[in-house]
Amino acid sequence: MSEVSQKIKEMIAAPSCCAELCEAGQAWLDAAGTEKEAEATARLLAEIGEDIMPIDGLIAFAGSEMGEKVFGRERAAAMLAHAKEVKANGGLYCDCPACTAAVAVRELLK
Repeated sequence: MSEVSQKIKEMIAAPSCCAELCEAGQAWLDAAGTEKEAEATARLLAEIGEDIMPIDGLIAFAGSEMGEKVFGRERAAAMLAHAKEVKANGGLYCDCPACTAAVAVRELLK
């Protein structure tokens, strides 16, 4: 199995991976090695670009009223603290399994 395929499988298996990114990832896996691979790659890269959460976006969301509504006060506070730590350590993106794998896939497919 190629490194790209492995990372895509990690990405789509992550509970934090949205449905659209899962679909684009599966479409790439289905198209790998065929004449449709280039088209699937373009679609996957576009979806990754839309779905990777920049760390500043995560900080803003986790620290908002909506973040508290979605995650609950304690979990949102924990996510906010973690996101600030990620940023302080130089992280540019959310480090959930889906975002981490998506960043790796994007680098591998460039």
